[in-house]
Amino acid sequence: MGIAADIVTIMLAALIGGLLAQWLKQPLILGYILAGIVVGPHSAAVQISDIHEIERLAEIGVGLLLFALGLEFSLKELAPVRKIALIGTPIQIVLTIAFGYGLGIFFGWSPVKSLWLGSLISLSSTMVTLKTLMNRGLLGTLSSKVMIGMLIVQDIAVVPLMIILPQLSNPKAGLPILGFAVVKSAAFLLIMFYLGTRLLPRLLAYIAKWNSRELFILAIMAIGLGIGYATYLVGLSFAFGAFVAGMVLSESDYGHQALSDIIPLRDIFGMLFFISVGMLLDPRFLFANLGKVLLMVLVLFLVKGSIFAVLTRMFGYGNIVPLAVGLGLFQVGEFSFVLARVGVETEAIGNNLYSFILATSVISMVATPLASSLAGPLYKVKKHFLGHERLETSNIPDHGLSRHIVIAGGGQLGQHIAAMLNHLQIPFVIVEANHQRMLKCKAKNFPVIFGDMTQENVMKITRLNKARLLLITIPSIVAVEAVVKQAQSINKKLHIVARAEGKEQVKQLYKGGVYMAVLPEMEAGLEIARQALLHLDVPITSIQQFTDTVRQQMYGPIYHSDPDFQLMEKLDTIKYQLEIGWAKVAENSPFTHKTLMETKVRNITGVSVVGVIRKGIFAPNPKADYRFSPGDLVAVVGSKQERDHFQLLAEEKSV
Repeated sequence: MGIAADIVTIMLAALIGGLLAQWLKQPLILGYILAGIVVGPHSAAVQISDIHEIERLAEIGVGLLLFALGLEFSLKELAPVRKIALIGTPIQIVLTIAFGYGLGIFFGWSPVKSLWLGSLISLSSTMVTLKTLMNRGLLGTLSSKVMIGMLIVQDIAVVPLMIILPQLSNPKAGLPILGFAVVKSAAFLLIMFYLGTRLLPRLLAYIAKWNSRELFILAIMAIGLGIGYATYLVGLSFAFGAFVAGMVLSESDYGHQALSDIIPLRDIFGMLFFISVGMLLDPRFLFANLGKVLLMVLVLFLVKGSIFAVLTRMFGYGNIVPLAVGLGLFQVGEFSFVLARVGVETEAIGNNLYSFILATSVISMVATPLASSLAGPLYKVKKHFLGHERLETSNIPDHGLSRHIVIAGGGQLGQHIAAMLNHLQIPFVIVEANHQRMLKCKAKNFPVIFGDMTQENVMKITRLNKARLLLITIPSIVAVEAVVKQAQSINKKLHIVARAEGKEQVKQLYKGGVYMAVLPEMEAGLEIARQALLHLDVPITSIQQFTDTVRQQMYGPIYHSDPDFQLMEKLDTIKYQLEIGWAKVAENSPFTHKTLMETKVRNITGVSVVGVIRKGIFAPNPKADYRFSPGDLVAVVGSKQERDHFQLLAEEKSV
């Protein structure tokens, strides 16, 4: 059957390898690489008959990987950690390349091969890091945000490296050819962003009108791979063109749909790529050089990890964050495979260096979960000998915190809550990981701590064990779950009110032990709907019945179990049914120059007068002898019909 039999063999091997990796709680790509070793030319097991055809299919996988990366690229994700991501990551790449270059020269390699070594080890693994963070429940922490921000920039750095490094491998190329490649890349980018932002969205809009998912997926594939092939024809990287195509499409209205449709194809062809990577690894080379490989992994652990940790500290991140980043990003990443394949194809590096890098990468990936788990114990050792790092705080009471409310998140929502608590003189403290938002809280004289609420030492400073309530206003559900988990490990009896992003997340938070989960978007939507229905003269009782039903369905667990909450809901319902109306007393109104008792307002209209504004001064709950004057603004409570009747009389002219 030829290539068909090869693909079937690869699929079965990948499935077995993937299941094994999943069972061992490792990223699937390690299982795919293992499957590639088993079916590769260096194995005595079942072998693929036509490796070159599989490698050609794997090139599509590389293109789709970069295409999806372009679709996923978003500056918004870099915003919270933009300084260390956009400035620190290039510094880290340059320092690691310099270290790898020195290491290569020490081994007696040529300058070009030494540069390739430095470039290959400068990249870390996005897949392995995300998998490790998810397994440990650390997504949403400050350290995870720093890591993800740096990984995004690293992944993007693959593109210029794929352009520059092949040019350096030719000794005769020199700076002119390299400069020409950079000029071609810049020209291609300009053309793509000019034409792509105008033509591609129109093309996709035209195709989307037919409501054919098959045509839409085909169009996405044709755009991504077609533009990649066009860049190859003009002498640039196929993967570079695919990445640029993804970036252009990500700015259109169809970016999210394109990404969701392309992910299954990316994963399938990506699997073929990692299988082909494993095929090139010679197990005999690995065992013959196992000592060197393990030594290289140890050197990366110490040197590359230290580069990450020191840079993280230099950019102002303290406590456990530098340790977590260094231990989480020391490995060699999957995009190093992409770069290494380019080196092999251009004959810039030989199979020995390729096998060495591949073996180092696989072992460093396997070691990442274990290394990452050392962050906590090592930080405790550091605290034992060096003590706690001083956290930046402001306006914390001299007598300390007790019977207070802790607000996790100092954004707009957190600041609104803080202003209300401040007005009511209820003690509280805000914890905010964003320095600029922390400064805004400080400017308003709110008690605030600059730190990551998911870290144990930050929670201790908030004295969470003596707090009355924890309010989590952070918008990220992952970060919310991380804070809940850490808070309950300190104070299991503490009531937690958390912000949620959807019904499923509300259920998840209740399962996690949250006292109440609130949906800000839903509450805002209900209030907007209520105002609209009031404007349309829908009976207030019908409106309130609807909003009560929605709230009971969403907040069911707390609503049915807490009588105080039900009482608050009933009071809230009464409040809405007793809307306040305003009416201005006219010159010739029957109420003019009469006392409240003389007007017999309650008997005639059914409303209760609750206040009067006269010359800008508000008089609440006027007495029976209060005498109305022309121009008085009178506040009354009652049903809509009663309020309308009062307004008619107050503004009516006597005959």
